[in-house]
Amino acid sequence: MSLRKAYLLIFLVLLVDQLSKIYVKTNFVLGEEYRVFEWFKIHFIENEGMAWGTKIPGQYGKLILTVFRIFAVFGIAYWLNDVIKRKHSTYLVTAVALILAGAAGNIFDSVFYGVIFDDSSNNLATIFSPQPYGTWFHGLVVDMFYFPIWEGNLPSWLPIWGGNHFTFFNAIFNVADIAISTGVGILLVFNKRAFPKSA
Repeated sequence: MSLRKAYLLIFLVLLVDQLSKIYVKTNFVLGEEYRVFEWFKIHFIENEGMAWGTKIPGQYGKLILTVFRIFAVFGIAYWLNDVIKRKHSTYLVTAVALILAGAAGNIFDSVFYGVIFDDSSNNLATIFSPQPYGTWFHGLVVDMFYFPIWEGNLPSWLPIWGGNHFTFFNAIFNVADIAISTGVGILLVFNKRAFPKSA
């Protein structure tokens, strides 16, 4: 895959990611949900940390996370350029491009959303608001895809979790997260094709 095609893929993922986030942010109140199917819902949440809402504690935790993500994106971009220059497999180039696109999509939220949107807690957010909810590098990542495939109480005979309420799959995520997961999945499933042994 050429560098041009890789960056076209990145651009398309970023475009879909940001359009979906802006649509949800300006058409849903925080916590609002739309049921597409019983097992698929659009559920608007904002994530101030990493996966599953994990966050770095402390006053500067969010800033540290955002700066780390920016450095990571530059590192992944360097990796992408390197694998293309060395003519590595399309599997590897596609995987790295997807990971880069996903990381960049979530960084965009973290860097800019705090200064271009107002609060979503009790009303629909407006873009380019004169009263933004945050500051530079302190934006919240917009998540919306929710797939509660099964929900109920676990059998009481199960150790530790027996009798507890359980939802599978309870993560809420966005297009950028899907891109990252797909890229990592390609590296795992097609590992031998992504990293072929030289003769």
